Amino acid sequence: MRFNKHTRLQGEHAFLSPSNYHWINYTPDRLSERWTTAQAAAWGVYQHEYAMNEIRAGRLSQHEGILGMYINDCINEGMETEQVLFYSENCFGTADAIKFAYRKLTIGDLKSGVIKASVHQLEVYAALFCLEYNKDPYKIDIELRIYQEPEVSIFDADPEEIALIMDKIVEFDRQIEQLKREEAS
Repeated sequence: MRFNKHTRLQGEHAFLSPSNYHWINYTPDRLSERWTTAQAAAWGVYQHEYAMNEIRAGRLSQHEGILGMYINDCINEGMETEQVLFYSENCFGTADAIKFAYRKLTIGDLKSGVIKASVHQLEVYAALFCLEYNKDPYKIDIELRIYQEPEVSIFDADPEEIALIMDKIVEFDRQIEQLKREEAS
């Protein structure tokens, strides 16, 4: 049998994918709900890519609302966009926007969803930054911003909370490495 070649689809997944087979039990209403959620996620990815390109090009936004505010804040404040923060192969992440200057760390996160975002994700980014760049959270100021309609929420991070997350990252990374060694032997 000569199978058809679908080279443009290699590595892609269909919405009704066999590897995500749970849809076979969906009702039409559940299918509509999942489709809407998937489209919202795709819109969020598009907004992040658009914002990254505008920020890197230094093009101030004329957009009303959070997206425009996020782009303009990042440009006006000289923030880096889509910056990977790395502790180990077991713990790293990409901050939407980040800046460190004059002993002040600022991290911004663009949220396109309707579910209220949590500051915990940004606290983990702050902990990763402190670990990677050997910064003591008690000796720097840390401002965390969530850009989510209809407003920007700004938090002053508690250095004690950041230090606890740093300790947990180190501890859990060691545990995962030990588990890997045990699996290998």
